[in-house]
Amino acid sequence: MAGVSAHHRARSVGIGRAHAKAILLGEHAVVYGTAALAVPIPQLSATASAGWSADTADGADAGAQGDLSFAMTGSVSRAMVTQASDGLRQLAAAFRAQMGVPDGPRLDVIVDGAVPPGRGLGSSAATSRAIVLALANLFDRELSEAATFDLVQTAENMAHGRASGIDACAVGATAPLRFQAGRAGELEVGCDTLLVVADSGTSGSTREAVELLREGFRREGTKERFLRRADELVEAAVAALAEGRAGDVGAQLSGYHQLLRTAGLSTDLIDTMVEAALDAGSLGAKITGGGLGGCMIALTRPEHTRNVTVRLHEAGAAQTWVVPLRRLADHV
Repeated sequence: MAGVSAHHRARSVGIGRAHAKAILLGEHAVVYGTAALAVPIPQLSATASAGWSADTADGADAGAQGDLSFAMTGSVSRAMVTQASDGLRQLAAAFRAQMGVPDGPRLDVIVDGAVPPGRGLGSSAATSRAIVLALANLFDRELSEAATFDLVQTAENMAHGRASGIDACAVGATAPLRFQAGRAGELEVGCDTLLVVADSGTSGSTREAVELLREGFRREGTKERFLRRADELVEAAVAALAEGRAGDVGAQLSGYHQLLRTAGLSTDLIDTMVEAALDAGSLGAKITGGGLGGCMIALTRPEHTRNVTVRLHEAGAAQTWVVPLRRLADHV
């Protein structure tokens, strides 16, 4: 291939993978410096492949522009591919600059993603991480976890504005984690529980939710009360998880849902699903992610999981996933 060194020809395709995440507690408050808890969802993954393009001419691909061609598999809209492609070009440029990779022939990047977008499950962060790791694999560069985080966080800030960093961290995590002010640590989990993640079938809007919350914070004392209550619930959950008090963890989840609901960030459908999960035996349930749509989660003992899942579908869930609240056996 003209213009490609023998070193590059030795590896024609680079592969990178990442996975979804769910916020257990701490949405929105984490942006203001309080802690948040997140759980990896290994069964929802994003796999990126990066290789040298065989066609340097302009093609019909919606994601093709300049020295980069981008495609996504699945039922994604052309507009979504175009929007993602804009961010990818900036991410690829940042990668080249940070890793000292010179410009060269056009790259083809394909993302096979199972993380539904707009659901608060970290779709954009998982896609960005998979792409960063695919480029590193293609160019035979060693990337530290910190460097990977920085690149993904750069893409997240471009996509969402000011991002806390929890998504960029959690989509590569191998265990539930506590995240605060850019630093993450593994959560100690002393109880045998499962997390049922349920998709409402409607997309949320993080930007709209952030603006709604910011508008509410203009009322005197509202921001302080929100952050104080969020911090209380998160830290109580950290202690309860470590001590194996699953019932208390569930109560803190439900408490956080009430906090977000009072702020106007839930929806009627999500509220209905939360009530259905609780009626079916869940220890606690809440909306997860930015809000105004997306997903909810329910903390459930193994013996109640089937009933909770059935009731959630009856209440309107489009799809559900069951996630063990423990360290992953294998990192995707």
